Amino acid sequence: MTSDPLFAHGVDLVVLLIVILKAAIVFVVVLVSVLFMVWYERKVISHMQNRIGPNRVGPYGLLQSLADGTKLFFKEALLPLKADKKIYRLAPFLAVVPAFLIFSIVPLGDGTISLFGHRTLFQLAEPPWGILFMLMLSSIAVYGVMLAGWSSGSKYPLLGAVRATAQMISYEAAMGLSIATVVLLSGSLHTGAIVAHQRGLLHLRSWTIPLPAWNLFRSWGVPFVIFMIAITAEMHRPPFDLVEAEEELAGGFNTEYSSLGFALFYLAEFMNVVTMSAIAVTLFLGGPDGPALDGHHIGPFWFLLKEFCFLFTYVWLRATLPRFRYDQLMDLGWKKLIPASLGMLLFVAAVRTGDRAWVIGILVALVLGTALLLRALSVGRRATEVEAAILQPSEVP
Repeated sequence: MTSDPLFAHGVDLVVLLIVILKAAIVFVVVLVSVLFMVWYERKVISHMQNRIGPNRVGPYGLLQSLADGTKLFFKEALLPLKADKKIYRLAPFLAVVPAFLIFSIVPLGDGTISLFGHRTLFQLAEPPWGILFMLMLSSIAVYGVMLAGWSSGSKYPLLGAVRATAQMISYEAAMGLSIATVVLLSGSLHTGAIVAHQRGLLHLRSWTIPLPAWNLFRSWGVPFVIFMIAITAEMHRPPFDLVEAEEELAGGFNTEYSSLGFALFYLAEFMNVVTMSAIAVTLFLGGPDGPALDGHHIGPFWFLLKEFCFLFTYVWLRATLPRFRYDQLMDLGWKKLIPASLGMLLFVAAVRTGDRAWVIGILVALVLGTALLLRALSVGRRATEVEAAILQPSEVP
């Protein structure tokens, strides 16, 4: 069930304790990363907007996130009169637990480490179906959002939950197709094998290109762009944060939550940012792969550096881009990203066969399909304009 050498000789008490220790360490690392991300986002945006940002609690305001969490913990936990109590209390955990479990399959370093005389991988778990495990957990997170709105016993959270669920499901399809392209290139569902497949330099037939053999370059960058847009929308990050828009009176699916429940949803949002950035690094940027320093592999350093670049990008997007309209959001997902990711998957599959006839056939099919799709979008846009003109009230002279 796992390629971890820790289980090569069975499971005993020491092995079990090592697993518990690794789980505790990963949990602490993720939790501290979330606290840092909350502070970092507020600090960077404040500098971009010529403000000071958090500077009261701790040096440079570093303890502001901890202070906010403590305040939320001691707030009164309200329960709406018409709420489904069990589901209402369960929903926040359905949002935050998958975010943590997804991080468990991320390789944080190269090779293995020694703990109490046992060799173990530099990651919490390495199941043979790691990518499927990630997709399954991202689907479970949808239930947390939907059940939170439904169980609140109020119409506004329910409407927000329906909209958020539609957004997550729409972009999960594009995300899954872009991940399938990576799996096709690597030939494995192991995250460790996907990272190992990206080591070395990029080869194109008999030529060696002075670029790392990351899936970002091996897939011509298209699945990477699609994946980044899809996970940004699925995490409800700007410019796709339609779950909680300023022009609305209600705050979305978690309107009726306070205290610990609200804190868990808030934690899940930022934990998803950290986790999905780590997944992007693993799938497209070689994970902990990087140059050695004096013959020593410093995989964790390269992994953190790549992760930090993604975190900064998310903050940068939040500070600069305006919010999409909901119809633009759904059009981008269904009419552009899903066809593009499907077409790229077919093209990569044709190239992997090594048969020129298949490559040419798929290219012709993609050109024809793109032309038909553009024509259909043009006709739909024109019909919408005509309908809007008919429904527009006549001007009074």
